[in-house]
Formats: sequence, C-alpha cells, structure tokens
Amino acid sequence: MKEKICVLGLGYIGLPTAAMFASNGFDIIGVDVNEKVVNALNKGEIIIEEPYLDVMVRDVVVSGKLKASVKPEVSDVYIIAVPTPINEDKTADMSYVISATRSIVPLVKKGDIIILESTSPPKTVEDIIVPILKESSLNVEEDLYIAHSPERVIPGKILFELVENNRIVGGIDEESALKVKKLYQSFVKGEIYTTNATTAEMCKLTENTFRDVNIALANELAMICEQMNINVWDVIKFSNKHPRVNLHQPGPGVGGHCIAVDPWFIVEKFPETAKMITLSRTINDSMPEYVFNKSRKILGTLKDKKVTILGITYKPDVDDMRESPIIELIELLEEVSGITISIHDPYVQDFKYLEKDIYTACKDSDLVILGVNHKLFSDANMDRIYKDMKQANILDTRNFFDEKALVGIGFNYNLLGKGK
Repeated sequence: MKEKICVLGLGYIGLPTAAMFASNGFDIIGVDVNEKVVNALNKGEIIIEEPYLDVMVRDVVVSGKLKASVKPEVSDVYIIAVPTPINEDKTADMSYVISATRSIVPLVKKGDIIILESTSPPKTVEDIIVPILKESSLNVEEDLYIAHSPERVIPGKILFELVENNRIVGGIDEESALKVKKLYQSFVKGEIYTTNATTAEMCKLTENTFRDVNIALANELAMICEQMNINVWDVIKFSNKHPRVNLHQPGPGVGGHCIAVDPWFIVEKFPETAKMITLSRTINDSMPEYVFNKSRKILGTLKDKKVTILGITYKPDVDDMRESPIIELIELLEEVSGITISIHDPYVQDFKYLEKDIYTACKDSDLVILGVNHKLFSDANMDRIYKDMKQANILDTRNFFDEKALVGIGFNYNLLGKGK
C-alpha cells in the first residue's frame, strides 16, 4: 500500500508535485490557506497557468486521488512547499515554513517522512524544522525521517522537469535521505543524489546564485558596451563561441521567485563574506532604473508622454509575475508628472493600465518598451503599430525585434546594450 501524502502549499511547486504523486497512485491531501485555491482544486480546477497541469489535476481529482483542504490531515508523508518570500530588508520571511511545520506537529507519528521543498536559507531544516518537530512527543532523530529536497523546475515546463531533472535529497541522516530518495523514485527518471540537509539547501541557492552573478556580468557589460557604442549582444554571441564560455543575457532586471531571491538567503547568513553575490544582486536590482533613465533619454522627457510596455511577467510565455523587474519599472514611470502608461501582456488578466489588445495599447504612444519577449509579440503587425503611434520610438530590452525590419518601417529603434 502506498503512503498517504500531505502537501502543504499549492502554488507553482506544491500543486504540480501533489498532482504528480497522485497520478502515480498515492492518495494526496493538498493544503493551502487560500480558500479560493482549495475550492477550485476540489472542483478539478486550477488558478495558475502551466501546460498540461489542468488536465492532470482534473484526472486525479476525478479519480479521488487528490483532494484539498485548508488544514492538514494525518498522513505518512508531509511535503512542505510553502512560499519563502523576501522581506524589505532582504532577509527571508520564514513565517510560512514555521506555520506549516507547526500545523503538522499534532499529526506526526513514528515512521513519518517530512520533506522541505521550499527554497530556504542554509540550516533551515537543522535550525527551524527539527526544533519545531521536537515539540511533539516523538524522539525526532530516531522516530522521523526528515529531509530537504529542492525543486529545480521552471514555469512552462514544470511537469516535464519534475520527472526528467536530476534531484538532490539532503537528509538529517543517511536513512532519511534514502527514504526520501525512494519516495521520489516513484516518478523521477533523473538521477537522485543524496547528501545532508544543509548541503542540499546550499546547492539550490548556489545554482540560482551562479545564474544571478552571470546575468549581472551581462548587465554590466551592456552598460559598458553602450558607452563604447558597440552591441553587447554581439559581444556575448561571439564570446560564447569559446568552448569554455557561457555568458547569459542582459535585460531589464531579474525576476521570479528563485534567481531574484535565493542569493539574498546566502547574503543574510554571511553578509561580510558574500561580497560578489551582494554586488551582483545590486547590479541586477538596478536595471529597472537603468531602463527608466534610458527611456527618458530617448524622449528627452517623460513628462506628459504616453509609454507602452509590452510584457510584465518575469519571463516569456508564462503568467508568473513574481519579482518581475517590469513592475518596478512601472512604479518608476508612475512618479513622472502627466505620464500615461499603457500595458499589454497576453498572459496577464488583471493589472492596472492593462489593454487586452496590443494595438490599443500602442495607439498614440510616444515610446514602446519591450519588457518581456513573449513569442506572441512576434505576430504583431508592426506597420500598423508604427502608423498609430504618436512618436515611433521602441526600446527593446530583450533583443527580440528585428532591428533592420523596424528601422525599414521608420521606427527609431533602441536596443538595451547597444550604443548609437
């Protein structure tokens, strides 16, 4: 008989994980404090966009393998997949992890497995999870199997990557790691590597910090190349022809709940040592203001102008807006006297200044800023947009548009990272 699993947190990670285990024969109780999420799930519906997830959820709910509640139930396995947001002072908000862990203390019994999937600062399992579980009547180290197993998936490919990606399991002891490894082997086809909990926590943070540092280098190069009147996108393309070089791409900032957040978890623990990590975060966090200033330079002034932004999610072709740098850009634009802001994003249903039609959004605009390179934007009739704009200025922050084609139409085309 397969274990009953309780998944705490039904967001971008918890819900796909719950559905995946349910589709592999486990009985799942999904828990979330948001009643809207719970009610939708019990109807076989989801409120996030992810390819094929709606079909999988509907199937496992209809089959009775997955149900949702606002409170956890007695289970054999508890997976904590709640948010770990960042506070204004760049420290980790661990309140959801603490609350989720406390909620299962009255339920845990000898032999149960507790897994933290939420990305967390180093030593979260050791310093937060284990001490809270000790509030139960159990001898935690002997009676429970506890581990951290971070996800390594990206929106848009979550179900595929949950199965195919390699995985790390870090236990409080070897037996815990092996127990959790066996559990994930029920659907994971990638390699599953075992280690201790703190190493697993640090691995997830390091993976995203590497990417953040690499992007910061690309953004710094973009600013330098503009001053040199050359194109950073060419510099990166040709540099990457070297067999041991893999530069990332610049942009208007770094978003998402991983790369934009995880490095701060390391800085929080080691502020005096994590100097490169801190500088990289500072560079990437500065990019919305850099784009704002570049926009002002293009127009001379933003006062009383209309600015259209195409794309406000944190990455292309998804609806996820968490930590999106474009939101910060919008906030900077809002401070300009007399400015009119218009936004179009085919993946966002509810946001201020939003226009459902790209042509309405661009009409009478003085500047169009390409913030996110959604594939759907390539279908836009740029001749029509050109004719409807007040001033035909475009600022492409993603090297998305065909510069030669737009210049041929008559646009004043500006590319982030390219000097005049």
